[in-house]
Amino acid sequence: MPANLTPQYLEADRKFREAKTPQEKLEALDEMMATIPKHKGTEKMRAMIKTNISKIKAGLLTRPAVAHHGPSFHVEKSGAGQVAVIGPPNSGKSSLIAALTGAQPEVGDYPYTTRTPAPYMMKFENILIQLVDTPPIAPEDVESDVAEVVKAADAVLLVVNLADQNSADVIEKLLANLKEKRVELVAPDHPLPAERTQFVKRAIAPANKCDAPDAQDSLLFLKEYLGNRLSFLPVSARRGDGIEDLRRSIFHFLDIIRTYSKVPGKKPSFDDPFSLKKGTTVGEMARAVHKDFVEKFKYARVWRKDSLHQGQSVNRDFVLEDGDVVELHI
Repeated sequence: MPANLTPQYLEADRKFREAKTPQEKLEALDEMMATIPKHKGTEKMRAMIKTNISKIKAGLLTRPAVAHHGPSFHVEKSGAGQVAVIGPPNSGKSSLIAALTGAQPEVGDYPYTTRTPAPYMMKFENILIQLVDTPPIAPEDVESDVAEVVKAADAVLLVVNLADQNSADVIEKLLANLKEKRVELVAPDHPLPAERTQFVKRAIAPANKCDAPDAQDSLLFLKEYLGNRLSFLPVSARRGDGIEDLRRSIFHFLDIIRTYSKVPGKKPSFDDPFSLKKGTTVGEMARAVHKDFVEKFKYARVWRKDSLHQGQSVNRDFVLEDGDVVELHI
């Protein structure tokens, strides 16, 4: 059976072959696993990718410690956005990442399975979003290194364990200790303060193990206890409940849009969009396409899902929306 490999997979394979560091190789392999077609013809290829991931991770864990300055946990950003995935021990972070990405992070029934941050690529429709698995957080002691990963990320997933009857108390302590590290998590619809003395990060709280006994009661109590501070979304990494809703929620709370560049006289390609922040203008997109386009820019034509913008000529200050097709004229 032919493999029928996608352009996204082939690009990830190129990145893997050109990667110079173990972290870059891991990132490329996770992208390959997320984009490879899943059928009988790719079984051996998927097994080889998993083997390579295991070998590289084993090498990272056995490397001797070296002196360094600054944060020891740093993950280079990739994809349309970077989301730090945090949570207390045994919350099911790694299992949830596996369900979201198709990758194979180390998963165990014992606490502290994850020892170093590791990036994985989650596919949402036609873009990839980077999820960073982090070591579990003891509620009473948030490690500075993990806090630095959260500060650098675009947003956060705080995984909650509905099978733990003490989840509300655990999460409250965790939030308080993050604040001591100058990190505040807020719900996606929470307005961000104009002046900040802390790192304020939008966060979703996937309430994992929603298939556990008494999980519904635990969720109701969490919403009553912490509902004004966090947005809870019930999921089951084991059974798959809520996984697609979570993927879509991650995309929306990153505040990004997808736009498509169209060459005059040709049809647009919808396979490889530009991922840009909400509020991006045509001029800013022109810079993203090529830095020289900004100086040479004359006008653009925009096609939008609504009937008002079908090839309409616009200037560089026109604000783009998700799904816009842009034809730049220079």
